[in-house]
Amino acid sequence: MSTRPEVLFPLFARLETLPGIGEKTAKLMANLHVHVPKDLVFTLPFSGIDRRLRPTVEGVMAPQVVTVKVLVQGHIPARSKGRPHRVEVSDSTSGFQLVFFHARSDWLERQLPVGEERIVSGKLEIFDGVPQMVHPDHILLPENIADLPEFEPVYPLTQGVSQKLMARAATAAVGLAPELGEWIDPDLKSREGWPAWSEAVKAAHTPHGTFDVLPTSPARQRLAYDELFAHQLTLALARGQSRRRKGRSSKATGRLQGPVLRALPYEPTRAQMRAISEVQDDMASVHRMNRLLQGDVGAGKTLVAFMALLAAVEAGGQGAMMAPTEILARQHLQGLRPLAEKAGVVLEILTGRDSGAERRAKLSALKAGDISILVGTHALFQKGVEFQDLRLAVVDEQHRFGVSQRLELGRKSPSADVLVMTATPIPRSLSLAQYGDMDVSVLDEKPPGRTPVQTALVSSGRMGEVVERLRNSLDDGRQAYWVCPLVEESEILDLAAAEERFKYLRSALGEARIGLVHGQMPPAQKDAAMAAFVAGQTQCLVATTVIEVGVDVPNASIMVIERAETFGLAQLHQLRGRVGRGSAASTCLLMYQGPLSEGGRRRLETLRDTDDGFRIAEEDLAMRGAGDVLGTAQSGMPRFRNADLERQAGLMAMAQKDARRLIDADPTLTTPRGEAARTLLWLLEQDKAIQMISVG
Repeated sequence: MSTRPEVLFPLFARLETLPGIGEKTAKLMANLHVHVPKDLVFTLPFSGIDRRLRPTVEGVMAPQVVTVKVLVQGHIPARSKGRPHRVEVSDSTSGFQLVFFHARSDWLERQLPVGEERIVSGKLEIFDGVPQMVHPDHILLPENIADLPEFEPVYPLTQGVSQKLMARAATAAVGLAPELGEWIDPDLKSREGWPAWSEAVKAAHTPHGTFDVLPTSPARQRLAYDELFAHQLTLALARGQSRRRKGRSSKATGRLQGPVLRALPYEPTRAQMRAISEVQDDMASVHRMNRLLQGDVGAGKTLVAFMALLAAVEAGGQGAMMAPTEILARQHLQGLRPLAEKAGVVLEILTGRDSGAERRAKLSALKAGDISILVGTHALFQKGVEFQDLRLAVVDEQHRFGVSQRLELGRKSPSADVLVMTATPIPRSLSLAQYGDMDVSVLDEKPPGRTPVQTALVSSGRMGEVVERLRNSLDDGRQAYWVCPLVEESEILDLAAAEERFKYLRSALGEARIGLVHGQMPPAQKDAAMAAFVAGQTQCLVATTVIEVGVDVPNASIMVIERAETFGLAQLHQLRGRVGRGSAASTCLLMYQGPLSEGGRRRLETLRDTDDGFRIAEEDLAMRGAGDVLGTAQSGMPRFRNADLERQAGLMAMAQKDARRLIDADPTLTTPRGEAARTLLWLLEQDKAIQMISVG
């Protein structure tokens, strides 16, 4: 796949090679992301205009586009500057006027000679009780009616590019579309009733009715599928490359896992056992594991990860677990150490704070293999950190790490298995788009014993009642979070709002009880404020949205979110997940400032009515769309020209299955279908993505 196939050359020529497009127009079309004829082929009409010939305008509900054959009765030239030229016409049963502003009368009289018939098509309106058509879109001789499409496609436009120009350019580009080999599985294509690629392109640009411009039409579905298939093919190639890399078989024996599982105060969920089995099957394989473990807040990902780490140790190696912050790393240490003791393995932590003799001792023990499992921050992949035999790298809260950091960790031992964890539920379609190169395990059950969080909506006008209730809870020895509102997406204003609330709560509840954490604090100060809250030295933590993901304070049973309507659904769900981690009944108060918008009400009511993170994620996707849900930071998310991840999730799943099957059967893409798939990758410029894709 070193060079673009010759058959595609015309589609990647300069736009100026198309009739009617000069340098100026080509520059304007760049605003529509149209740079070569291929881009026009994939710029599909978004609607259409019914131009079918009708006998008369009589009975038409104006305003409406109509096409009729008329007899020209006479001309009424403009009587003064700025007045229109009017043309009296009649159809089979009634008369109306054609109206032209700033037009030359002699030109109009040549176009519409009195006593002759013409086909006119345009928007019929009523003005002063008289039907009229201002500047008809089309004026044709009756014998040229075939030049007027019965259903005229409407394309997206930009300033300086007219509908006629766009349609003409698109038609010319479609004329360059060659017959290509078929890359879709024949059975799938037949079952779905999809046309061949070139037929689909032609059909998408020549719709015959409203149905043909819908995403559900066979031609459009096929073109959307092609985009998703090309993307999934790229991910499948990346996955294949990853799997071909030499891995190591790490077979679990249960020698260390057994005592840990028996010591647990609860039975693991079926989802946890399923995920443990999937991970351990991967680790036992000679191929390198590249797996995503996705679970809602409190679904028990840490146990799955720890079982995997023990499997690595059972196989004679070491494991590493990387967390995004020191406080999270220390919480992992605190939570896992009792389990490690049950298993009889040495568990240690390494952070940026380790220095001097202590650091040297840890590094020496790690290199000698005396430390079995190492927990830490990004310090795990700093220079000088050497494992004796790293078998498994676990990355917690993947979205907090860059791809380069993940890869760096993998380089510590190129054959080490990689397990990535995220507590952010991602809708299935987006998960496939973003992590399609990875195998995915989903934890969709919560362990027993988790206290359900009661969620209530409270108007900000009841602030006094909320503070009083908070006081009673603190007096009873409970802890609480108070999250301050987002203020115009400004960290400075967010900070001001947080500091104001901090002062208010200190005066209302007592200075010693209240802590403050925000994004502008130096890291050491922020860690100290979080640590004081974790230790129970402060009872109420006032924060902006920087409350660390995953921080576990079992005694915290109240979450107050101020101006909750300014937050996204996923963010609200994450924040709520900070409480309900202990045995005490927990509450999340969503304080809002009325009147609520329809979207704000829907978000808050969704959160009140369910605690299912995956359902919340799907609702968030439906409300905001893929781009907003993932945010600009998620640069790995593809952008599709026609495929719609919100509405075509099923197509994405089909594309993944089809792509993986093809790569498994034809890893080098040398069969006729494989060669066709190569052409598709070139056509959709996925050749670049193959180099860029994350392979873990």
